[in-house]
Amino acid sequence: MALSSRLLLAAGGLRAAGLRFASTTASLKTETEVDTSENEVVAPNFTNRNPRNLEQLALARKERGWKTTWPKREFWHRLRLERTQHYVEAFVERSNGDVVVSASTREWAIKRHLYSPKGVAACKNLGRVMAQRCLEAGINFVNFKAIIPWEHHCDSIQEFEKAMEEGGVVLREPRRIYE
Repeated sequence: MALSSRLLLAAGGLRAAGLRFASTTASLKTETEVDTSENEVVAPNFTNRNPRNLEQLALARKERGWKTTWPKREFWHRLRLERTQHYVEAFVERSNGDVVVSASTREWAIKRHLYSPKGVAACKNLGRVMAQRCLEAGINFVNFKAIIPWEHHCDSIQEFEKAMEEGGVVLREPRRIYE
């Protein structure tokens, strides 16, 4: 008797809190079947709203500029490597000058793994990081040419270039398709 009165008191407290016991006899309701064939219909007109779609198909215009413009601006994405006295920085920029992806040995996440933030090993590791960031941003092709021609013979730039290619980024853009 004492046990049943305790259960009734507990049940009353639960009901006051807004909780109810589930009924032991569940009512089975039959759900109406939904016709899913309309979900399989493909729209006859498709509009691709990706702003980089024409670039990826190699159909977008490349701004050529004047013949006297230096450095050339005929690219969709350009990879720049800047070496200073203390750090190395890499940028991927669009032809209008906006920086899309960047990495630097000033960043603590990169700097803490390096012995020196300006040597050949730093350029190689920066190339690995830039390749990963480019692929995550959807950039598979970049234009990489040393702005100063004799700068390309440097070991650090060659290691950077090699690390970018090993990371899966192609360092030349596809030719534009004219139609």
